[in-house]
Amino acid sequence: MANHKSAIKRHRQNLLARARNRAVKTRVRNVIKAVRAALVGGDVATAEAALLTATKVLDKAATKKIIHWKAAARNISRLTTAVNKTKTA
Repeated sequence: MANHKSAIKRHRQNLLARARNRAVKTRVRNVIKAVRAALVGGDVATAEAALLTATKVLDKAATKKIIHWKAAARNISRLTTAVNKTKTA
């Protein structure tokens, strides 16, 4: 580990940021799974509600640069398309 005072502080900050980023990434994966599970179950109302939550979580993660903004947009687009297909079918 580093010996300089500033390097020690940077190490502490990195540990906190890593924990925060891991929590957000886990949340992103869970909300995507929730939408997919609702679609598999055939529950359109739950899927739509989960899609709104997923959109917010993905956008926030992209804003904080935890995931790339294009990755967030791609996930939102694919989930929205899947929900819309089940609505029409």
